[in-house]
Amino acid sequence: MTAGRNSAVGEQASTAPKKAAKGVKGTRGAGGPAVSAGKDAGGAGGAAGSGGAAGSGGKRAAAKKTGAAKPVKKAVAAEPVEKAAAAKSVKKKAAAAKSAKSVTKTAAAKSAKSVTKAAAEPESRTALVRRARRINRELAEVYPYAHPELDFENPFQLLVATVLSAQTTDLRVNQTTPALFAKYPTPEDLAAANPEEVEELIRPTGFFRAKTKSIMGLAAALRDEFGGEVPGRLEDLVKLPGVGRKTAFVVMGNAFGRPGITVDTHFGRLVRRWKWTQETDPDKVEKAVGELFPKSDWTMLSHRVIFHGRRICHARKPACGACPIAPLCPAYGEGETDPEKAKKLLKYEKGGFPGQRLKPPQSYLDAGGIPAPPLGAAAPPATGE
Repeated sequence: MTAGRNSAVGEQASTAPKKAAKGVKGTRGAGGPAVSAGKDAGGAGGAAGSGGAAGSGGKRAAAKKTGAAKPVKKAVAAEPVEKAAAAKSVKKKAAAAKSAKSVTKTAAAKSAKSVTKAAAEPESRTALVRRARRINRELAEVYPYAHPELDFENPFQLLVATVLSAQTTDLRVNQTTPALFAKYPTPEDLAAANPEEVEELIRPTGFFRAKTKSIMGLAAALRDEFGGEVPGRLEDLVKLPGVGRKTAFVVMGNAFGRPGITVDTHFGRLVRRWKWTQETDPDKVEKAVGELFPKSDWTMLSHRVIFHGRRICHARKPACGACPIAPLCPAYGEGETDPEKAKKLLKYEKGGFPGQRLKPPQSYLDAGGIPAPPLGAAAPPATGE
């Protein structure tokens, strides 16, 4: 009995560790139950510890999983934030652009309103006179050598050259008259000339038949009515064939030193751009402009305005960017405003090109002006300013 009892006890003792081990083995995957199984097995403390280790291992594994998941969650959470920030930045930029556009639009509208207001408010007579006279003073500084651009040695030559200058350039007249005056130096000589020979001599000036009739007619009138001398009075000059107020004032102002305003195409164009007058009839332009200046200024004013019209304020493309009176000009912006581009539009001495006279005044030559070449000769190259 004792032996059997001992055998049973021994058998139980030997199977207990196996059961404990089995309990541990079966519960390693779940840390908590492994500990309780070890306790119930009695004498299996190591198994219980092992179960705790398994539990802590499970916790670390879970922690690892949780730790790995956290950045993902953060990244996922960051995406909407970044998108929101980007959207906010875009909105800010859009708002800034809209604000800038609004400011620009407002400034443009304000500027346009200012211009409209200025245009709506007519310039007073006093302001017009002051501005016109200031323009004349500015032009006097720019063109101190301004002069009539027709070659002449006496009133008769100037009278004939002025009649020939209609519908052509002064340069072409200056290239034509040397041969004409060499053959017919006086009114008497020209009045007795063969019309066909005169026509051939003045052909380069254009409209040569009508011009031949005019210059031969005025030569005959000078011979028959004024003793072969050119009269110095306006009322006498305008009675001559082909002579109007413009021609008369050219002769009076430059051959006799009597004030006169010469309204040619350049003069008329510029005074209208400058808002000195809106008249288009030469006689009315002459009267309107004459009232803005003292008579002593009339002749030189004419030269300066015509000089400016030929050199800078051209008909088709004025060189606004190179204009010395741009701040005083209501028409600024009608032409090229870029300084470098405008500089390329300059003509005659301002652009380094020859002038219109074959025999210009010394003051013009001293200022860098270049004499024009004779008819048929090649023009010298431009030298720049």
